[in-house]
Amino acid sequence: MTDNALIQIRSVTKAYSKAKERIGIFEDLNLDIKKGDFVAVMGPSGSGKTTLLNLVGGVDQPDAGEVVIGGKHIEKLSEGQLAKWRSGHVGFIFQFYNLMPMLSAAQNVELPLLLTKLSRKERAERVATALSVVNLSDRAKHSPKEMSGGQMQRVAIARAIVSDPDLLLCDEPTGDLDRETADEILTMLQLLNKELGKTIIMVTHDPAAAAYAKRVLHLDKGLFVEKERAA
Repeated sequence: MTDNALIQIRSVTKAYSKAKERIGIFEDLNLDIKKGDFVAVMGPSGSGKTTLLNLVGGVDQPDAGEVVIGGKHIEKLSEGQLAKWRSGHVGFIFQFYNLMPMLSAAQNVELPLLLTKLSRKERAERVATALSVVNLSDRAKHSPKEMSGGQMQRVAIARAIVSDPDLLLCDEPTGDLDRETADEILTMLQLLNKELGKTIIMVTHDPAAAAYAKRVLHLDKGLFVEKERAA
């Protein structure tokens, strides 16, 4: 195994059943990602990009093989153990923000902390810090419908980092944004990687977005067919 790898995927097999048909996604997949890396994963629809994120985030389980994050075999954890592990170690960022429309920005960011033992004061302090990091302190009391797409995605990023996870998993985080706003979000992800040391895996179909990463991996039919350093 590679030294200082935060993520180690070993001989992973994954398939889904659809109308009694087995649809194979991965066969003997192997991958190492170092702590502090920023990796973009590209590939055609159905190549396994989102499945890879779900396996790394403990949302899905491999049929065979190992998924080791920070030395922990997450494929061996129970649902309850996985939920607890995710809450402390993983932040998710999605294409369509997944914000609760009836809650304010601050309340949306606070949601992951409601599962912790933090006091109300401690939660408020963490929320304020996360909103400050994404430059949205002045929007704390605004609801999603009062914000632009870029602002909603920044709220989603604040929610992802509020519990100070090691790992950020981003599924097409700029897919619903115009180029200028997308570049702002990607620059923010770069800062989280460089300044705060967050390890980031970002699924994207956009080469311009992938160029913000340190490394680009290409998935095709469940295999990494090419690996290159981003410019």
